[in-house]
Amino acid sequence: MKSYSLKGAALVALLSSNCQGFNLAPKSGIASKFSSSRSFRRGFLSTPPEPYNYSSKLYSSVSDEKETVTEKTYVFDPADEFTGEAPSKILGGKIPYSELTIGVLKETYPGENRVSIAPDSAKMLVDAGFSVVVESGAGEHASFSDAAYVNVGCIVQARDSVYAQADIFTKIRPPDQQEVPKLSKKTLVGMISPNINTDLYSELTAQGTNVFALDCVPRMLSRAQAYDVLSSQANIAGYRSVIEAANNFPRFFAGQMTAAGKVPPAKNMGAIVRAFDVRSVTKEQVESMGATFLEVPIDEDGAGSGGYAKEMSDEYKEAQAKMMLEQAADVDIIITTALIPGKKAPILVNQEMLDVMKPGSVLVDLAAANGGNVAQTQANEVITTENGVTIIGYTDLPSRLASTSSTLFGNNVAKLILSIGPQTTKEKGFFQIDLEDDAVQNMLISFDGEARYPDKITPFNPPPPPVKSADELATKTEDEIMHDLNEKQKADFIKNAGIASLAAFSLLAFGFNTDSSDNVSLLSTFALAGLAGYQVVWGVAPALHSPLMAVTNAISGMTALG
Repeated sequence: MKSYSLKGAALVALLSSNCQGFNLAPKSGIASKFSSSRSFRRGFLSTPPEPYNYSSKLYSSVSDEKETVTEKTYVFDPADEFTGEAPSKILGGKIPYSELTIGVLKETYPGENRVSIAPDSAKMLVDAGFSVVVESGAGEHASFSDAAYVNVGCIVQARDSVYAQADIFTKIRPPDQQEVPKLSKKTLVGMISPNINTDLYSELTAQGTNVFALDCVPRMLSRAQAYDVLSSQANIAGYRSVIEAANNFPRFFAGQMTAAGKVPPAKNMGAIVRAFDVRSVTKEQVESMGATFLEVPIDEDGAGSGGYAKEMSDEYKEAQAKMMLEQAADVDIIITTALIPGKKAPILVNQEMLDVMKPGSVLVDLAAANGGNVAQTQANEVITTENGVTIIGYTDLPSRLASTSSTLFGNNVAKLILSIGPQTTKEKGFFQIDLEDDAVQNMLISFDGEARYPDKITPFNPPPPPVKSADELATKTEDEIMHDLNEKQKADFIKNAGIASLAAFSLLAFGFNTDSSDNVSLLSTFALAGLAGYQVVWGVAPALHSPLMAVTNAISGMTALG
């Protein structure tokens, strides 16, 4: 649960939730053309009713001499009992991209303007070898014409033709009752929230739809950030929430000095920002952005499994409510999005807090779709309380920036699809479900009519830090510590002096052998930029950024300095 407070602008409360997120993109699933039985061009068959010959890769190892896990023709008898060695983690066979068609459907949910695959993302898939079939008009509300898809190599067809041709479907909103039967024996990639939408999950599983739940992404896995639609869509929702708040806020955010009078200045785009999160690891991140981190005076950490927040104790909630009451009386804008997996959104701003807020204050409740974090929130409505506080309960904030949100969502989906197989098998151009891939293992919630969530999924946790030896753990005396520091400083000095001497010698040699003083000036500038860039890159604290962005941000700084 993260909270930001902006004096003169906003207080934000956030909470990430496993397999739920912000419910911005509801359920969806996947059905692959792979199974332990015969693979087909469209979908797959379940357990065969009688013995027959076929060629495929099994996802379980067997001791029967008739069967093998290699791609050879063999006879399978359904009466045979699978015993013997531990099962392989390969599900089904490997299929060339050229034999797979991805279907992009137009969203039918009222008010949904996004599309699951934007043209740029579709081009990634087409270039890799997939066929991509797009329903006509799928991207029109996100400013993507049919021609834009055709120009990148997609085929645009009517809805029924897409259902008939595609093997893998991508969606944002969950399939409705008319769509679910058409996904039988197919693959669906999208948002599912299986712990909430239990009936839909059961129905998809029963009809043999293979389901990859994007909202079950293992967020502690660094490379899985590329598939994290929760983060990409929440980022857009947060951006849009501030715009909506500013639209309803009766004063400036930014400070101004005019002939008519002075408006006090503020920080961070015109706002004094305060932030709160039950996970203590977010404090440094918040402060690195210039916000003030609010802390509850209770020694309890809200970090749950997989990097998600967990539900806090009653004692913590009581102390948190007291702090929030003080903030509510002081701030002008509150933005909330706290969710708990499988439960109604917790109330963070109760009626007592609403009563003490100043007239003209604004609350934006990003958890409105799950009941809301504010006492009087009404989904998809904007209301004003008796004391003049505006409460915004929109549930479609990412859809209000449809082009950007579609592009980011599509990138997440395309990168996931392209990783399934090559990430672990290292064979490019082949789609193969391998449970050795931690991302696939966590996101594949249904396969071949078998429900995997939650019992058969092992939540990903990063490896523990290396255990220090007894000698390393031994307490050193002050003299020993000073000696070690001096030795390290001496070694660093010698190393840096050697590098500087080599650079100076190289520059001097270059100067003697060049005919232009401009060349010497350019080389000197380059050398100084390289030195400064080196310090910038290795001086970045990884805790301030995601593992994937730390070096990238540092290199950007190096470029600026250069």
